[in-house]
Amino acid sequence: MPNSSSPDAARTALSRRDPEPTRAQLSAGAATFALLASPPRLHLVWLITHGAYDVGTLATRVGISIATVSQHLSKLRLAGVITVRREGRRHFYTVDDPHVLTLVEQIFDHIAPDGSLAPDPPPTAP
Repeated sequence: MPNSSSPDAARTALSRRDPEPTRAQLSAGAATFALLASPPRLHLVWLITHGAYDVGTLATRVGISIATVSQHLSKLRLAGVITVRREGRRHFYTVDDPHVLTLVEQIFDHIAPDGSLAPDPPPTAP
């Protein structure tokens, strides 16, 4: 989005370049946000965007049972948010989609550690 001093200018720029989303896009987008609306599931996705992990490690890091993590991972896999690869008897979960990586990065760039909205970065000099 262009750097502008006015939210109205930003909205005008957006409306000039982006067609309105279809009903299918809106449904899929809402489903994705609903999937990520669970704090443990969002934590899992954040972890997986930073490396490949097995279910036991993820359970330990998130602080929930392996069974619960497995259920969350199954939903994330079915939605195409994460992928899994098998190495011997272990399964490692990863995020390969650059859009998911960007989405998760944007979420946490926008939220401060205390849960408040993070301030916008200062504008860069031209």
